[in-house]
Amino acid sequence: MTLLFAVLHPSPRDLLHTGFETFPHLRQNRVSYTFTRTGRTKMSQPHIPAIRRGRNYESLDKSTLVDHRDGSALVSISQVNAGIIRKDLARIGESRAALKKFTVDQLIDISAKAGELFLNGTLPLGDKGHTQSAQQYIETLSSTSGLPFVMVKRNMAKIYQALTQMRTVLNGLTRGLDLSVIDKGYGTQAGSPVSYYPTTQALGLVMPSNSPAVNSLWLTAIPLKMPVVIKPGREEPWTPYRLIQAFIAAGCPAEAFGFYPTDHEGSAEILKSCGRALIFGDKNTTAQYASNPAIQIHGPGFSKILIGNDEIERWPEYIGLIAGSIADNGGRSCINASAVVVPKYGREIAEALGKALGPVAPLSPSDENAKLSGFANVKMAASIDNSIEEGLKTAGAMDTTSPYRNGPRYVEFEGGTYLRPTIVVCDSFKHPLANREFLCPYASVVQVPQENMLSEIGPSLVVTAITKDPAFTEQLLDSELIERLNLGPISTMKISWDQPHEGNMFEFLYKRRSIERA
Repeated sequence: MTLLFAVLHPSPRDLLHTGFETFPHLRQNRVSYTFTRTGRTKMSQPHIPAIRRGRNYESLDKSTLVDHRDGSALVSISQVNAGIIRKDLARIGESRAALKKFTVDQLIDISAKAGELFLNGTLPLGDKGHTQSAQQYIETLSSTSGLPFVMVKRNMAKIYQALTQMRTVLNGLTRGLDLSVIDKGYGTQAGSPVSYYPTTQALGLVMPSNSPAVNSLWLTAIPLKMPVVIKPGREEPWTPYRLIQAFIAAGCPAEAFGFYPTDHEGSAEILKSCGRALIFGDKNTTAQYASNPAIQIHGPGFSKILIGNDEIERWPEYIGLIAGSIADNGGRSCINASAVVVPKYGREIAEALGKALGPVAPLSPSDENAKLSGFANVKMAASIDNSIEEGLKTAGAMDTTSPYRNGPRYVEFEGGTYLRPTIVVCDSFKHPLANREFLCPYASVVQVPQENMLSEIGPSLVVTAITKDPAFTEQLLDSELIERLNLGPISTMKISWDQPHEGNMFEFLYKRRSIERA
C-alpha cells in the first residue's frame, strides 16, 4: 500500500510575477513524499527549479523532460515568463557586485575547482534533495539528448579542460594582458597605459540542445566578473545546471547565476535586456539578430576542408581525417565539416568517404564504439531526411553512402531515432545540397578549381586547408570569410583553448578606453 500526500508551505518569492508579494498565504509550494508499509521514504521525481539571481524558484508552470527512447518522464522543470526575467534583470547590478568582490585570479582558481567538480563530483540536482553523480549526469543527458555515453564524456572533457586551463584561455583572449587590469580598471601593457570598462552588467545566453560542449563558450564570463543569465536548451538543461552547481560548490557567489527555462518571449527578453548576449540556432532563428552588435550569433558553421593543387594527389592519405571532421560528435557541431572542396578527384573522394562512413550504424548508448546520436525531436530527423531526399532529386548530385548503408538513412534502433551518415557529391556549389549543414554526419564533396575556391565557398566558421602553396596560403590568410583557419591536415574539430573559438569573449564583454592619470 502506498500513500501520497502534499505538504504545503508558502513562499512569497514565488508570487513576484503575480503582484501578490504581500499575500504569502496564497503561495503553495508542493513537495511530494511517498510512504510504504515499512515506513521507508522514497523521494519524489527530481524537480529542476529556475534560479533567480542564485535562489531556487519553483513555478506553478512546469514542463516534463522525457527519455527520447521510451518517453518515460525523467524530471519536471519550472518554467518562468518574461515578466520574472525582466524583474530580475532590473537588479542584475547586485549580481555583478557579488563577483566584483573577487579578483580575477581568485575566480580562475574557483573555475579550476568547478572543473574538477563538474567532471567527477556529486552535485545537487534540483531542490528536492536529489543529487547527481558524474555517471548519472552522463546517463541522463544521453537519455534526453540522444548522445551516446562516449560523446557525453568527450564533451565533459572539453568543458573540464576549458575550466582548468582558464588562465591560458584568458591569456589568449586578452593577448597577454596583466589580469589585475580587470580588477583595477587600469594598468599598463607593453609599457603603455591601458584601461578597460565593461560593456554590460550581465551576459545573456539562449542555449541549444545539440552539444554540451557549447557551454564552454560562456565559462570565461565568470572569471571576467560577468554574471550569466541562461535560458537552457529544451532537451539539455543538465549541463548548464550542473556547471552552475559546480561553480557554487567551488566558492563562486550564487548570485552570479540566473537559470531561466522559458518560452520564446522569455528568450527575447534575455536577448533584449542583457547588454551582451549569445544566441544559438539555425539561420531562421539567428537572422533577425544579424545586425545587432550586442548579440553574438552562433548558428550554422558551414565549416569546410579544402585541398590544394599541390596536395590533391595524396588525397587517399586524408580520408580518415576528413571522415572524422564530418562525423565526430555525431556530426552535431558547427565545427563539423559540411563540405569538402577539391580541384579534382571529387567523385573518387566522395566514394572513399561513402565507403568509410556508409556502414556506420546506431549502437546502444553505453557502447564505447557508438558514433551516432539519436534525435530527441523525431520530426527534426524526418525533416532532415526529407530535405536530403528532395535535394537528390535535383540533377547534379549523388549519394555515395547509400550503397554501403544497406538500408535507409532514417532508422529506429532500441526505441531511438537516428540518421546514418550521408556524403553527397555535387557538380557545383549551385546545387541545393552543396552548401548545407544538418545535425547529423553530412557533407558534400564539390570539385572546384583552386583559383575559384575562395570565391565560391562562402562564409565558413572553420576551414582546414591542406596545402603548402605559399600563394594559396596568402589568399587564405587574406580571406575575411574564414573565422578560424587550420593550415595543414588538422581536423576541423580541433580546438585551441588559447585562441577564440567563436568570437573573443573578452572583447565582447570589455572595451578599451584611453586613460591618463596625474
